[in-house]
Amino acid sequence: MDIKEATAAYELWLGKKISLIPADLKLKHQRMAENVFRFLRATFYRWSQLWPDICPDLAKAPAVLGVGDLHVENFGTWRDSEGRLIWGVNDFDEVSEIPWPVDLVRLTVSAHLAIGEGAAFCEPAEACAAILDGYTEGMERGGQPFVLAERHLWLRVLAVHRLRDPSKFWDKMNGWPKAGSLPPLIEETLIRALPESPAAFRVLHRQAGLGSLGRRRFTLVAQWRGGWVAREAKELAPSAWLWNEKSQHGNIFYAQAVTRAVRVPDPTVSVRARWLLRRLAPDCSRIELSQLPKKRDALKLLKAMGFETANIHLGTKNAAQRITADLKKRPARWLYEAAQAMEQATRADWRSWCANY
Repeated sequence: MDIKEATAAYELWLGKKISLIPADLKLKHQRMAENVFRFLRATFYRWSQLWPDICPDLAKAPAVLGVGDLHVENFGTWRDSEGRLIWGVNDFDEVSEIPWPVDLVRLTVSAHLAIGEGAAFCEPAEACAAILDGYTEGMERGGQPFVLAERHLWLRVLAVHRLRDPSKFWDKMNGWPKAGSLPPLIEETLIRALPESPAAFRVLHRQAGLGSLGRRRFTLVAQWRGGWVAREAKELAPSAWLWNEKSQHGNIFYAQAVTRAVRVPDPTVSVRARWLLRRLAPDCSRIELSQLPKKRDALKLLKAMGFETANIHLGTKNAAQRITADLKKRPARWLYEAAQAMEQATRADWRSWCANY
């Protein structure tokens, strides 16, 4: 099937799992046509469909609990229970048991597309090498969380410098329209997630992301002791990887991924009855490649992304031994060539989508 048919089939499948918002899906389709990088972010379902045909050898690689929808804008910061700034993968909506190269190839393709859009001052081959170097080092060292305190000073400087202005952040947040009817207990669950029960609050309809655009999400905003606080509930669904495999089970692996990986957890993130609860704040932010002024910063960040990908995969039992053994069998340019092939397929799909759209 072509991209138009695949999108219709996937959304039909997803609509049987969760409630979808037609207006948000329409916006998603529009954004898919804006540029190829946004198209990639929005279409993990298509990636899962193309993968076994374009990368048949890699499709046989050992399976891990992987991110699935991994890309260069899927990394950000949060505060841990000690108030420390942490950096790492911050979106696990499409987590599933997948061949370990899926995450690495998809991350590399996203970097190549971002570079093509003028978002980084490095060459695609350099980006590929940096990601693979970081991943290999992470596997060899058994992983390590990115705590932006005594270590990773360069990343801390970048993160702090790029934190969003609180006034602008809350102005934008409060500009979202009021949400429609809430599912039973969601409002109560959001209130309980706050530090204290607020005297007054608003529940907003926030359009965010691309892969998850179209799903229900409710954002509660309130004043607490002199400042704004917010909590969001987003409906989770089985990974699009399961749609392609025509799996009958509807497992959601979000909680397993964040608890098993080598990482410092965000204490405000939890999964309750197929809903993701999390804190929204100006210091929950991402560092974008387009914001980095120097080539060495972009390559260091891409290497860190590769290392963090290893942190996630190491949450699967015996992953280090199996992946290291499989890596040794791969030819020198395996990642670059696989990324080129998937990039070409993605660009072809995007052109077809734009023509039909």
